[in-house]
Amino acid sequence: MPAAPNRAEGAPEENAAEAAPAPAATPGGIKGWLPLIIMVVLMPVLAFVMTNFVILPKLQKGLGGSAATTTAAATSGESAKPKKEAAGAKKESVAMNKLLVNVAGTMGARYLLVSLSVVGSGADFKNQMESHDAQLRDMAQGALRTKTIADLEKPAAQNLIRNELISGFNNILGDGTVEEIYFPEFAIQ
Repeated sequence: MPAAPNRAEGAPEENAAEAAPAPAATPGGIKGWLPLIIMVVLMPVLAFVMTNFVILPKLQKGLGGSAATTTAAATSGESAKPKKEAAGAKKESVAMNKLLVNVAGTMGARYLLVSLSVVGSGADFKNQMESHDAQLRDMAQGALRTKTIADLEKPAAQNLIRNELISGFNNILGDGTVEEIYFPEFAIQ
């Protein structure tokens, strides 16, 4: 008879052991899908928020920095006189033909051929451009030489290069001398 109490005492342990694996053996339900549902919903929302509130404002600030400064200056009364003077000054255009550079990352297999039309105003704009021709060509070729195929194929590549060249040319010629740069020729071979 002593065996019966051992069975009675062992019975709750066996019942507990059988009951514990039962919930773990049925993985499924909503709890199994919850991480996937959260990721599918949150990732597009996170991408949208990061694009609209972080990346695009930084790009607009970088590309439109001079436009924002001009807009801020236009709201103040001080900018009215320089604009009238600039409107009265004759704009001149100087061509820089056939700038040829190797595209970065292609080991000389591909090249970029660019012709520029540089627009500026000033009494001696053409003379300044001619006297600094070697410096300006060197600066332009140095800036273009750093561009990769991926950089050149971006939709806004020409605008980025244009802004970089205007900034570089104005560093050489004097601030505000070059107003615009056009690309009559822009070919990647």
